[in-house]
Amino acid sequence: MDCEKIQGNFSYNGLTNYSAELSIMRIYAIIPAYNEERNIGKVIEGIKKYTNNIIVVDDGSNDGTSKIARKEGVKVYRHIINRGLGGALGTGIKAALSENADIILTIDADGQHDPEEIPNLLKPIVSGDADVVIGSRFLKNQRMPIFRKTGNYFFNFITFLFFGIWSTDSQSGMRVFNKKAAESLRTLTSGMEVSSEIMTDIKTNELRLKEVPIRAIYTSYSLSKGQGFWVGLKTLAKLFILKITK
Repeated sequence: MDCEKIQGNFSYNGLTNYSAELSIMRIYAIIPAYNEERNIGKVIEGIKKYTNNIIVVDDGSNDGTSKIARKEGVKVYRHIINRGLGGALGTGIKAALSENADIILTIDADGQHDPEEIPNLLKPIVSGDADVVIGSRFLKNQRMPIFRKTGNYFFNFITFLFFGIWSTDSQSGMRVFNKKAAESLRTLTSGMEVSSEIMTDIKTNELRLKEVPIRAIYTSYSLSKGQGFWVGLKTLAKLFILKITK
């Protein structure tokens, strides 16, 4: 893919009209990771095309995730115990804000997301058209395992039913927040339910939301991650508690 050089040595295809904005923006990438030594290095390398401000949150891994991330020269925050996706995202976003991040990207560590699509998610933020951008796997006609598709549709519906906000991919791990949006997040949950909680924060704080189509890269490894049946039931129960308490 041909990319135009805009900010230092970084390449942002299709964003040359925003070169002035990008030149002064601090873009951070947050990678929550749990036992991801297999793919974490490749994910980091892909993100380095767009920013060197990369934070890996090792959520209590018992493999070489932290060691590999440090070899890549990125910042690593390590939880002593496995706190869950929400805990890892909270640590990463807080760390990025403490370093005056202007834009915060979250991306999964299992290789499911294509870093080449980062510029597409950045554009609505940089242009000022959105506060939050979600990379949606359902805006493109692509093959997806039926159990994964059904699970995502189910939690899209539950998120709308419980909290009154609709997204075609509420459980997507590829998102971009501007500083205002990141500062307004009040994540109380620690597990997978954080994805739906983020949607409630978007609604509560009247943040402008846009969705951008992304490609999902499914492998036997990435499919082994995410929510299985029992994790899904636990997530549903926690969302119900969140609904009656938040």
